[in-house]
Amino acid sequence: MKAGYKLPEVTFHTRVRDDSIEGPNPFKWEDKTTSDYFKGKRVVLFSLPGAFTPTCSTYQLPGFEKGFADFQAKGIDAIYCMSVNDAFVMNQWAKGQNLENVGVIPDGSGEFTRRMGMLVRKDNLGFGLRSWRYAAIVNDGEIEAWFEEPGLCDNHGEDPYGESSPENLLKYLDAKAAEAAA
Repeated sequence: MKAGYKLPEVTFHTRVRDDSIEGPNPFKWEDKTTSDYFKGKRVVLFSLPGAFTPTCSTYQLPGFEKGFADFQAKGIDAIYCMSVNDAFVMNQWAKGQNLENVGVIPDGSGEFTRRMGMLVRKDNLGFGLRSWRYAAIVNDGEIEAWFEEPGLCDNHGEDPYGESSPENLLKYLDAKAAEAAA
C-alpha cells in the first residue's frame, strides 16, 4: 500500500545517556531526524499503540528483539520500534524489556505517525491519540514493503496483531531473497 513512499522528515525529541551528568537521571535531550535513523540503511520500523501494553510487550517487541540476528542475516541493518509516547516512557520501556538490539523512537507528539496516516484515537482505552499497529521494511528512507493490521479506525474495539509480526516480515524477506536468487 505505501511501498515506494518516502518517510516524512520530522524531528524526534530523544533522551540519550550522558556520562558527564551525575545523579539518578544521567540523560540529556538530543534531537534526531528521520534521516538520522533511516538514511543509508535498510531497516525494519514497527509502530504500536503504546509502550508497556500487553501485545506490544509480550509478543511484538520481544519477537523483534529475539529475531534480530535473523533479520541481520537477511540484510537488515537496524530495527526500530516507534510509539506515540515520550522519550522518558520509551527509554523506561526499553530498559524494562532489556533491549540490546531494537532501538526505540519516541513520537511524543504523534507528528510522524500523523504524517504516515496512522494516527488513530484510542479514547475507548483512555489512551488518546496513538499509532495504529504497522511495520515496514525501509530502505534509505523509502518504504520497500508495508505491513498494516486490518481495520484501521478510531476507537477500534480490538487490537489486531499478525500482519506486523516479526514472523510475517521474515517471510517477506525470505520470499524476496528466493525471488532474487531465481
